[in-house]
Amino acid sequence: MSFETSALLLSWVAILLLALVVAGLVRQVHALSGTGRATAAHPAPGPEPGAPAPGFGRLGPGLVLFLDRDCGVCDEVLAAAGTPLRAVFAGPAPRTVPADATVLAHESAGLFDDYRVPATPFAVVLTEDGRVSAAAPVGSPESLRELLEPELEVGR
Repeated sequence: MSFETSALLLSWVAILLLALVVAGLVRQVHALSGTGRATAAHPAPGPEPGAPAPGFGRLGPGLVLFLDRDCGVCDEVLAAAGTPLRAVFAGPAPRTVPADATVLAHESAGLFDDYRVPATPFAVVLTEDGRVSAAAPVGSPESLRELLEPELEVGR
């Protein structure tokens, strides 16, 4: 076999390998962008308003805050929350929780999963009849007040 024939054969093998790599990359891009095969749907974070509240018997009506003791913003939101309040922690609860708050600790595989909490702090407002009134991440005391504003208007 001559040098030219060997070089031509090697070039065609390289082109074939590159074509296979490009085809694999295109397939991955389609899968990630959602235009390819159907992928499993990820549920939206938090429960939908009007949905039954998971663990309502343990929580009761009112504001439920999902917090983490190592989260600096969580302390600010907790201080601004007022009462009645249910504070749910993924791990152990800190010592600086309001005395009149109901505290549930070590709920990372419990209520955190049930409420599909994406990050802390996360607030959920539960109605008297055991339904979710509102649910959203709250990154500051101001955003907690905005979430609670409709609830305060109804109470007036």
